[in-house]
Amino acid sequence: MAACDFDLRFTFISCGREGSATDARVLHSAMSKGFRVPERKFYLVDGGYANTQSFLTPYQGVQYHLKEFGHGHPRPQNHRELFNHRHAVLWNHVERSLGILKKALPNSSCWYTAFNREPSETSRSCRSSSQYHQNGEW
Repeated sequence: MAACDFDLRFTFISCGREGSATDARVLHSAMSKGFRVPERKFYLVDGGYANTQSFLTPYQGVQYHLKEFGHGHPRPQNHRELFNHRHAVLWNHVERSLGILKKALPNSSCWYTAFNREPSETSRSCRSSSQYHQNGEW
């Protein structure tokens, strides 16, 4: 599980859950490791999570994918489509950032080293996402 702020900087990453774990189980595990939603803030999540005041999912059964809003398609027609469009735009940025981070840290031991230890203990071959962001390598 990974969380990032609106500047696309990762604020939390939890590694080590197997691919078959449910989203709810992954979230529960992350919260037991210290993940918290700041007061009066929220995170955008995919449809696998429950929609709450802290976790906002897209509306189900409503246009969501950016290509559904692209050239030749009508603009969002109501508040649900508009919300889903904005959710998809932001989600796309998060996915892109995660893809860049995965390319920068290609092997699993590097992921473990970079995100499960203090920065002073991080391997020299791994750089945190904030270092990439600060160096303009995004």
